[in-house]
Amino acid sequence: MRAFSVVYWVFFVATLPILFLGATLVFLLTAPFDRRRVAVHLYSCAWATFYVVANPFWRSSVEGREKLPWKGAAVLAANHLSLLDILVVYGLFRPFKWVSKAEVFRVPFVGWNLWLNDYVRLKRGDRESIREMMDRCRTHLARGSPVMLFPEGTRSRDGRLGPFKDGAFRLAIEAGCPVIPIVVSGTGDALPKNGLVLRQRMRARVQVLDPIHPADFPTADALRDATRAAIAAALPEANRPSGPLRVPPPQVPEAR
Repeated sequence: MRAFSVVYWVFFVATLPILFLGATLVFLLTAPFDRRRVAVHLYSCAWATFYVVANPFWRSSVEGREKLPWKGAAVLAANHLSLLDILVVYGLFRPFKWVSKAEVFRVPFVGWNLWLNDYVRLKRGDRESIREMMDRCRTHLARGSPVMLFPEGTRSRDGRLGPFKDGAFRLAIEAGCPVIPIVVSGTGDALPKNGLVLRQRMRARVQVLDPIHPADFPTADALRDATRAAIAAALPEANRPSGPLRVPPPQVPEAR
């Protein structure tokens, strides 16, 4: 697969300027009336899906797309196995705003497209950047745009689900909006965390689970743990975390 990897990544880089030009045209034509930039995001979904379809060794499927809103606040929380997760999650073809590392915004064409889409940048470990990220997510949620985060914060090293950070769940509680768990599988073996050599055929699956409502849980930690448990239960055995999972019970309303 090494020779094919070289060919594929050359193809990837060579087509970036052409596809970015298309994104720019969509942005210019729709920006005056598309405040949430839905059109350019859906173009970006098609752009990413093109790279999956163009690879003869890759296939991707989506289940539960209908559970995602076209408009309305929601926090989308997905597990993170590989760089390829981004391509296959775009295959949801629903409006949302990515939260992405600040350095990706500086990558030619790819990063410029993030700016066009008004996605949210984050410098990991920087408290001021985290504060700005949270504020920007709140703005998007208030406008009715879901935000997409990887609560693990980084790609898994061994393919197993890692611990979740609590920022996504604090956002959901503040906005009073559901958390929608998204399960990604089949990408890690095709392109593991270290390196760009494509290793195996990819049979990726993106599964949208039922929404989890903050009102059913007493704290952000409980909401976080419930979301992680839902994702873990839907993952293949090889990707589930080792050790027992803490599954908090839903909050029972007090009798009046």
